[in-house]
Amino acid sequence: MAIIEYKPTTAGRRGASVIKNEFVSAKRPNKSLTVGHSKKSGRSKGKISTRHKGGGAKRLYRIIDFGQDKVNIPAKVASIEYDPNRSAYIALLNYKDGEKRYILAPEGLRAKDEVIASANAPIKIGNRLILKNIPVGANIHNIEMIPAKGGQIVRTAGALAIVRAKEGGYVHVGFPSGEIRMISELCWATVGQISKAEFRMRSLGKAGKSRWLGKRPAVRGSAMNPVDHPHGGGEGRQPIGLKHPKTPWGKIAMGKKTRNKKKLSEKFIIKHRR
Repeated sequence: MAIIEYKPTTAGRRGASVIKNEFVSAKRPNKSLTVGHSKKSGRSKGKISTRHKGGGAKRLYRIIDFGQDKVNIPAKVASIEYDPNRSAYIALLNYKDGEKRYILAPEGLRAKDEVIASANAPIKIGNRLILKNIPVGANIHNIEMIPAKGGQIVRTAGALAIVRAKEGGYVHVGFPSGEIRMISELCWATVGQISKAEFRMRSLGKAGKSRWLGKRPAVRGSAMNPVDHPHGGGEGRQPIGLKHPKTPWGKIAMGKKTRNKKKLSEKFIIKHRR
């Protein structure tokens, strides 16, 4: 995998870069594992609920098997593919019983490799096991929070969690945020780090590429009028005039802890995120 920087042949190409990987297939996605993808454009009942979203290129949604509930059935990796709906690559699996499924591709997984989801599977990249049988210090991703619910966390490009310890029916898992949490030893996780760790190092190069991704322009609050934003107003470029930056609705925007201390899962957190 490498980051390719373009020559500055145009203003849009200047500084632009893309991620190239010789192991990623250029073929079209498996038709039976795709569905149409209708966009809501950050709107609820026609009103903007999330700003700066809208437009973007048309996409097919790839159905990803986050649960990987085909236990004890080996599968061969048919191809590693690009997915426009997520930052990581995906892998097409051909199971021995003939079924095909997409999973998140871990770093180092290649076409023709064999993977399996089994409680006692070998500790190998791409294999899925219960946390009880994964050794301390191993890198894992696509982790269940509740047994048999399917993978919910550590699913973005380059992400990994680390098994820290095992105690009293729970496994202590360290997350990229710095949080350490107790998770039931009966929950499943996949061995390895998610692929495409270089995703955040690429440069889009031009505003138009953001629009292709469905991102609309963001206007600074300090460039607005006081009626539109707490940071607005003043002659010329003024400081925000507040102790803390605020959202357009007057809530503290940075540094304030928003997690409810009475949340049921609070007792499972050993160390909070940074």
